[in-house]
Amino acid sequence: MSALHFSRVVIVGVGLIGGSLALSLKRAGVVGTVVGVGRSAASLEKAKTLGVIDEAAESLAEAARGASLIVLCAPVAQNFALLHALEPHLQPGTIVTDAGSTKSDVIMAAKTALGDKAAQFVPAHPIAGRELHGVEAALNDLYLGKKVVMCPLQENSRADVAAVRAMWESTGAEVHVMSAVQHDAVFASVSHLPHVLSYALVAQVANAEDAALKLDFAGGGFRDFTRIAASSPEMWRDICVANKEALLREISTYEAVLGHLKAQIKAGDGAALERIFARASETRLKWGAARAATHNVEP
Repeated sequence: MSALHFSRVVIVGVGLIGGSLALSLKRAGVVGTVVGVGRSAASLEKAKTLGVIDEAAESLAEAARGASLIVLCAPVAQNFALLHALEPHLQPGTIVTDAGSTKSDVIMAAKTALGDKAAQFVPAHPIAGRELHGVEAALNDLYLGKKVVMCPLQENSRADVAAVRAMWESTGAEVHVMSAVQHDAVFASVSHLPHVLSYALVAQVANAEDAALKLDFAGGGFRDFTRIAASSPEMWRDICVANKEALLREISTYEAVLGHLKAQIKAGDGAALERIFARASETRLKWGAARAATHNVEP
């Protein structure tokens, strides 16, 4: 492996995230062979048919032989078991990284499961996705212009960190570094909480006696707010449990804000509501404009 070429990349969990990474690395010309590992032989065969992977391995032990890079893209609750299974077969020089939405838990899993070999594990998180999931949803430009957060360990070598950074940059992503604690707090606020709220609203409507009528008249606002509720339930179940402390803090803060709004609505205080809405609207417009200017996307 050179800085910008990986002879054998193993993707564990060839769904939207892992499949898109495989396609992106192929598009960039920085990978020789992509090997897929997964729970379902049928899904791996589909990945091969779609050209996402070149080979399907029956086990991590088989896949790890001669691997330059192993990327864990399975739901985060599976990381400890995967790393534990990988440890006896992890060869010197092989880099292991992940694409999970939580970082403190996977770092703990790596240090527990890999022991001294944890130095070969470089934690990362691509900030990209779609409401669709599965290998059929994979795109070769999913990471183009997107952010990736790396949370390197003190034990990591500079060369391994640089290699993982180079890998993500080859997909067109912009790499940032922060601590695992900071990462989990930030994404509890701007990613994990929004998904919980979206799922909660859809669940509330679905449980109503007149659910069919409400859904029949739901428009663009409901569609936009609930788009992410179509995301993988398994993945988001695991994220909520893995990052529960930071997420519970955000839920409590949100409940306080919602309680304040409820009080103003109950009091009929339109002026107070407008002040809150105006500040939120201004923040959202500024964020959207800055994002559009930076990434050439819709605000």
